[in-house]
Amino acid sequence: MTKWVYTFGGTGAEGGAGDVERLGGKGANLAEMCMLGLPVPPGFTIITEACNAYLSAGRQMPGSLRGQVEKGLATIETMTGRRFGDTSRPLLLSVRSGARASMPGMMDTVLNLGLNDQTVEALASDSGDARFAVDSYRRFIQMYGDVVMGIDHEVFAEILEDEKARFGHEQETDFTAAEWRHAIDLYKAAIEEATGETFPQDPHVQLWGAIGAVFASWMSPRAKTYRMLHNIPETIGTAVNVQTMVFGNLGNSSATGVAFTRNPSTGVRELYGEFLVNAQGEDVVAGIRTPQNITEAARIASGSEKPSLEKVMPEAFEALCAICDRLEAHYGDMQDIEFTIERGTLWMLQTRAGKRTARAAIKIAVDMAEERLISRQEAVSRIDPATLDQLLHPTIDPSARRDVIGAGLPASPGAATGEIVFTSDDAVTARKEGRAVILVRTETSPEDIHGMHAAEGILTTRGGMTSHAAVVARGMGIPCVSGAGSLRVDPRREVLIAGGETLTRGTVITIDGSSGQVLKGRVAMIQPALSGDFGKIMAWADQSRRMTVRTNADTPADARAARSFGAEGIGLCRTEHMFFEGERINVMREMILAEDEAGRRAALNKLLPMQRSDFVELFAIMHGLPVTIRLLDPPLHEFLPKSEAEIAEVAANMGMAASDLRQRVEALHEFNPMLGHRGCRLAISYPEIVEMQARAIFEAALEAARITGAAVVPEIMVPLVGLKAELDYVKARIDAVAAEILTDAGLPIAYLVGTMIELPRAALRAHVIAESADFFSFGTNDLTQTTFGISRDDAARFLHTYQVKGIVERDPFVSLDYDGVGELIQIAAERGRRTKNGLKLGICGEHGGDPASIRFCEETGLDYVSCSPFRVPIARLAAAQAAISGRG
Repeated sequence: MTKWVYTFGGTGAEGGAGDVERLGGKGANLAEMCMLGLPVPPGFTIITEACNAYLSAGRQMPGSLRGQVEKGLATIETMTGRRFGDTSRPLLLSVRSGARASMPGMMDTVLNLGLNDQTVEALASDSGDARFAVDSYRRFIQMYGDVVMGIDHEVFAEILEDEKARFGHEQETDFTAAEWRHAIDLYKAAIEEATGETFPQDPHVQLWGAIGAVFASWMSPRAKTYRMLHNIPETIGTAVNVQTMVFGNLGNSSATGVAFTRNPSTGVRELYGEFLVNAQGEDVVAGIRTPQNITEAARIASGSEKPSLEKVMPEAFEALCAICDRLEAHYGDMQDIEFTIERGTLWMLQTRAGKRTARAAIKIAVDMAEERLISRQEAVSRIDPATLDQLLHPTIDPSARRDVIGAGLPASPGAATGEIVFTSDDAVTARKEGRAVILVRTETSPEDIHGMHAAEGILTTRGGMTSHAAVVARGMGIPCVSGAGSLRVDPRREVLIAGGETLTRGTVITIDGSSGQVLKGRVAMIQPALSGDFGKIMAWADQSRRMTVRTNADTPADARAARSFGAEGIGLCRTEHMFFEGERINVMREMILAEDEAGRRAALNKLLPMQRSDFVELFAIMHGLPVTIRLLDPPLHEFLPKSEAEIAEVAANMGMAASDLRQRVEALHEFNPMLGHRGCRLAISYPEIVEMQARAIFEAALEAARITGAAVVPEIMVPLVGLKAELDYVKARIDAVAAEILTDAGLPIAYLVGTMIELPRAALRAHVIAESADFFSFGTNDLTQTTFGISRDDAARFLHTYQVKGIVERDPFVSLDYDGVGELIQIAAERGRRTKNGLKLGICGEHGGDPASIRFCEETGLDYVSCSPFRVPIARLAAAQAAISGRG
């Protein structure tokens, strides 16, 4: 029989930190903290397998689960001396999710479970505080009604606001016990009106309702979106943690809070977090009340007048500091901790590796390595390569004028400018239209995940540094200002009121997530300097990796940016991009529209110095590093005008009749240009194009070598080869040009001629093609298209549906398809090197900057990856991690 339930409490537990796949992150760490002897309220964990069983059985609980849950309850009752549903000393429970991967705020939680009309009186008597008891019952009804019974939380919020107004209260803490009892009656009536059912009074019914709701929340839209954004498999499921309640809302000697053992925004080694006196945990993250600082230093730095935990409860503060130090040393990583203080006694509710900004992650990893808590290789492995994007975004220029209209908390660093939108749906719509927006909300909730992902930045008027907006924004690398209390949002009128100004939807603002300032209009930005700790971690990464990292660059600006990010050459220079600039497009059109070879050569002679000067600059910037230049690839019709107006304009400029030009455009039209007259097929049809490009490359190589003093060995790449004979024909034209220039210059020219492997036939016949190729570069964009038979330009119409329905786990154009495209790459690599030992292999598609794809490249033995300039640091780090993992 499957063991579904694992208990923990006291100084023992069934499981530990190593059981994260079975118990989920929260359950495994609760068990581990018990084993360390830390104060953890007793409870039990229902394993992740139960979630999958529940969902696959049509939301029916596994048969043997009920009996094991009852035994788990009995164990908690023995540990606590309380009984579930008892009317004198009731056991109250929290029911929380806990997947293997942390998904903060994405799934459901129920607190104070076990309260009903009888046990609430027992709690009042037992605690000696009737107000606390009915407040806890009110919270439970609200949470259970929302999470389990499907009542919109706004229903309860409206009742609460009406009651505040009726009694003249500003804060929930102002309510008396009698006033809360009246609110409870209104809550119950609202539930019955909405569902036709009374609020359940049987604690066991409540428990199973909550367990089912937590399991079901694994498939909620917000959880699905979060998993898709963070590449978390749906199949892992979530555990459910059922735990004894401890109360932070038992008067002024009680509190609840969230703490990080180091600052999650900066990485500085300091206790960082927030707490609330006389509150429950949801109050801290929900932004209902503005929380207080944990340390006195943080309070002073923030300018808060509210006392810190260090001052209010010094004994509990000291105990918390000691536990934080112990947990960080034990796990060897920065911890995110949830705690409750019940009448002066500290209880630990959770610990996990804390989410952090990229900048903080790098500092923490470097500091811990230098503190000898971890090795340098472990430090390199700690950084999520994808998060380095956060460091490559602009920040506000210190010299820029700032028109500050408000200020809040610096919840997630970086700066962003955009139009104001007030709903997540509007943010998504704007993103699709190419407009940058700032999502402005009173507070965000998990339902806003899609809008937060679409926005350039987030601004909330409520909530603290550990609110939902702050945590999610930091994880996404999006600038965020939270708790901007001087601003007011009116979502119905869609206005943001800042002092005397009213800003409407579409108004441009800038937020500074590093200072907390909100500014009117656009503000000048600067790129960050990638040095200091970043430089150290990248140096350690470079020491660990085997593959080199090149860049895809077609312009000098791209090449310079890539070099500044550590690129070790160019893996793909797309020469066609050079022909679209300025006057060049007209000369290119002249070549395409020429009636014969002589006319084409005349036009190509005009293009030659332009192309040569481009290559000279690229070679000079790379200063002897390898540069791979792809010959002309796209079909010729892409260079021609499309609309009637464009045709008329181009015809007039070229001195020809519009009808003649239209006829030529139509003659070049292709029904499926991706598989049409392009790549090496163009080179074979019009060898004069290859000859011009080869001449430009060789002459530029000689000139750049003369200028820089560094030898240039160009790598010429022939695209879309499927037959060895195609490569042989084009290579012969290149060799002939090289020989001619050698005679003229009297200097030897070293060069390589290779091909892109972007057709399945080329991969399968790699052993034959390798006889003529000096290198292979896998063009995974087209290889994915031709393997799947999917147009990348049209795939977005259905690939998202495929992901949602579980047909594919990831978009194969974003992360390499290991099973199909990957196998073709492995076949080509093995067969190519069987023919030519040491054949140079690289990848130059978009996958060259994807960490998961880079791991595959390392496992396959490729020599280099090539990616866009701003992904070079990501590729360097991912390549190092792949090498470390392979050695491990």
